[in-house]
This record gives sequence, structure tokens and C-alpha cells, in this order.
Amino acid sequence: MDPLRRNLTDRLLEALSDTPVVLLHGARQTGKSTLVQDISRELHPAHYLTFDDATTMGTAKRDPLGFIEAYDGPIVLDEVQRVPEIFVAIKALVDRDRTPGRFLLTGSSNALLLPRLSESLAGRMEVLTLWPLSQGEMASSQETFVDAAFSERIPTRTSERASTGGDLIGRVLCGGYPEVVRRKIRARRTAWFDAYVTTVIHRELRDLANIEYLSELPRLLRLLAARAGEQLNYTEVAGAVGLPLTTVKRYLSLLEAIYLFLPLPAWAPNLGKRLVKRPKILLNDSGLTAHLIGLDEQQVEKDATSFGHVLECFVVMELRKQISWSETRPSMYHFRTHKNVEVDLVLESPSGDLVGIEVKAATRVRDEDVRGLLLLKELAGERFRRGIVLYSGRQHVPLGKDLHALPIESLWRIRAQNKRT
Repeated sequence: MDPLRRNLTDRLLEALSDTPVVLLHGARQTGKSTLVQDISRELHPAHYLTFDDATTMGTAKRDPLGFIEAYDGPIVLDEVQRVPEIFVAIKALVDRDRTPGRFLLTGSSNALLLPRLSESLAGRMEVLTLWPLSQGEMASSQETFVDAAFSERIPTRTSERASTGGDLIGRVLCGGYPEVVRRKIRARRTAWFDAYVTTVIHRELRDLANIEYLSELPRLLRLLAARAGEQLNYTEVAGAVGLPLTTVKRYLSLLEAIYLFLPLPAWAPNLGKRLVKRPKILLNDSGLTAHLIGLDEQQVEKDATSFGHVLECFVVMELRKQISWSETRPSMYHFRTHKNVEVDLVLESPSGDLVGIEVKAATRVRDEDVRGLLLLKELAGERFRRGIVLYSGRQHVPLGKDLHALPIESLWRIRAQNKRT
């Protein structure tokens, strides 16, 4: 299977063209190493070095400055969080010579949480995040749904090339990890997810911090998957896994640092309304979420509620991926009142415009499906651009002024721009 072109490539090359240090981070196995190696071969020629190699890591730790001074020209340092000592050396060389694109770094944990990095490279570095494959990337196209959602008129023209085949359930249960997408047999996908969870917990988290209850982390991760789409209540989570509250908060922060756990913050209009302020629980991939709760095609028919939560995770992550390369670059929130009126996802542009998105697994849209969008519209006033119900039907259905029902596949088909022939 040929490597798929990642839609973040152009933005990464733009950063390398004018910034001395570029950091590409994200969860393990999302394709960071593959992407930077591809770029370093032709598009941005550079020496590629990985700190996953014990010898390379040991050499860099002993003499960080001497290690990088040994190479002329641009350097790629893969898994840079393993050698935090290197950051001070990079700062010294950048301060001496601010040539754009000199250092391309990757990290599987949020390196910005490392004090030496935040202190050393502030103002010298651009940070980009690589998520698992998007639906458009699987079809060699670049999605523009996020920008379309903020446009003057929501387009309904779709691209046939952006369809990757298969039904919605299959897409959701597969997710976007490149290795999982390549595996066509469900048992092999299950084996990969099992090994992935074990490796990430025993390797990434152990490297980040001293974990006292390491054996409890898989159970915590499964609990988060089972509660995907629900509000995060630390006390309830701590009680369910039988861990101290302070420990649970610390572990959730660590899971967030390695990009597995992605709490979705609450949106508030600052109007004194009684709104729920807790974040929603989300994991970084619908396939991983489904695996952790044992959801397969047969279970979907028996447990529509669980599938609905995993479907919401799928949609949120598809949009999060698109934001990485969109022109609008909105922030993501959820909206909920104490009377349980809610909107699954709120996108807020830097200028303050809002787009509300509801996710429904049903093939028909009911009046109550727009209840939260109508309240959001009332609270936001002129800032409200439009509300969208993404559902399992096939048609674009106007639901009122600035309200639309669109097929979920619109996420990767509306205005998709072909990137390869």
C-alpha cells in the first residue's frame, strides 16, 4: 500500500519555510515518522535521526550540543521528548543562526509540557499536530467542510472521489490509525489495538512519569471509552476505577499529554446563563474507542446508544483533523444547559462566529434535534453563522433559517479538493 499524502503536508512545509524550529507532535502511530521521513527525502532535504534508537539517544544525552553540531544543514529529530536535554542546545544554535527550517522535531507526547522546551524555544518554534488519517486522506483528497461551514452559503455540491467506499458503521469502527486502516481482517485490527494500548501505557506513560497504579490504566482508558460523549465528572470516574481523586486527575492529564484523551471544553456566551461547564469525554480515535468497549458490527445493532457516542467521537475527530489544515482554524467546544439542552459541537472562529453541529445516527431528523441549535442561535445572536445536523440520511434538508440537515458523509465530500490523480 503506497503511503497516503497527509493533508498537513503543505502547512508543515510553510512552517519550515519561515520558522527555525517546527515541532510535529501527536499520538504514537499516527504517521509522524513516515511524514517527516518523506519530507526530508525530497521536499525539505534533511538528516533524519530518531531517538527511538538507543545509541542515538545515548549520544545526544551525553553531549547535546556536540551531537547536533556534527550535522550540516537541516536536521529531523524524531521522538524528541526522549532527550529533553537537546532543547537548550537547539536554542543556542538557533540564536546563533535563525535559518528557517533548520530543525524539524517530532514527539509522541505533548513536548510543550516539558519545562525545558517551553523555556528554551518560545518564539522560535511553530507547533503542528498530526492526528490519525482523515476520511479524505484515505481517498487522497483534502476536505474543506470546516471552511464551508463558515462560508456565506453552505455548499451542497459533493465530490465523488472523496468517497472511500464502505458504509458509515465500518468507517466509524475502523477509525484512522494508518496500520489499522491497512488491516482488512477485524481480528488483526483487534490484535493491533490490544498491542497499541499496552505499548503506549507501558512505554509512553512510564517515560513521562512515575506511575503508581500502572495496571489500572487500561481499565481507566476503557471507562473513558464507555463514557465517550458524556460529561467528565472526576469524582464519579475515581469511584468507578477505585483510585484516589488526585491520582485520577493526574492520570487523565498524562493520557491527554500523549493525545489519547481529548476533553472537549464547554462553550459559554458570558451572559450569566446556567450552563454546564464540565468538559465532555472524548478519545482520539473512534476505532480505538469502539475497540475498548468491544463494539463491533453485531453489537451496533444491539446497542444503538453506544454507537451514537462513538459516532460523535468519529465526527468530532474528523473535524479536529480538518481544522489542522483549514483556513478558518476555529476552536472546538460543546454546549449544554442544566436543563439538558445541548449541542454536540460548537465551532468558534477567531473572529467569534459560531457554527453549531449536532450528530445523529438516525436516518431522519426530528424537531427536537434542532432544539439545542435554536437555543445556541438565540444566545449567540449575530455571531451565529449556522446550525448543522449531521445525520445518516442521504439528502440535504433545510430546517429553517441558517439551519441545515446534511449527510454525515458531507464531512469528507462537500467541496473536497483532489490532491492526487
